Amino acid sequence: MAGGTKRLPRAVREQQMLDAAVTVFAEKGFRETSMDAIAAAADISKPMLYLYYGSKDELFAACLSREGGRFIEAMTTGFDPRLRQRDQARTVIYEFLRFVDANRASWRVLYRVATGQAAFIALVDASRSRLIEMIADLLRRGTTVDGATDIDFELMAVALVGAGEAVADRISEGDIDLDTAADLMVSMGWRGLAGGARMMSDHASGVAKS
Repeated sequence: MAGGTKRLPRAVREQQMLDAAVTVFAEKGFRETSMDAIAAAADISKPMLYLYYGSKDELFAACLSREGGRFIEAMTTGFDPRLRQRDQARTVIYEFLRFVDANRASWRVLYRVATGQAAFIALVDASRSRLIEMIADLLRRGTTVDGATDIDFELMAVALVGAGEAVADRISEGDIDLDTAADLMVSMGWRGLAGGARMMSDHASGVAKS
């Protein structure tokens, strides 16, 4: 029988349960994970687990909420308004990838296990949208390319997040250098904006001549 006899503050006990749940969900996936397995991993009784979280769905949603908050918080680590905006963007991207490297179970739960469950897609999309908005704002404030529009920044942020997720999967396997990946992603963002602006400028010149 699971221990669960130590008297801990409720907040501490909740974090203990969530830590165990993230680990088990990441390893087994949503469908194959049981509340029994999570209770055992947290060293508590199943009735106590149900007392805190009434169902597996509720517990999984709590995991997504906590891990998503930690993920977004990591994006702002090291943000310094005195830096050039390109450097700030690199900081955000680097922290994105570093978080994945240091919290592989969190990454798997947030962007792999959750995306396979229709009931939780909205939570995943909300986290991704917030990240896209943050990166788009950095690009907007740090770019001096003439002709770039809000839609350019948004689309480039979408591209960077998409690329970041793909790179993060590789990082979660431990075979990609964080600094190299971050530098390549930042360069891609700025070159993409410059290229897009040139295309718009060429198009506008062609229209004017016709």
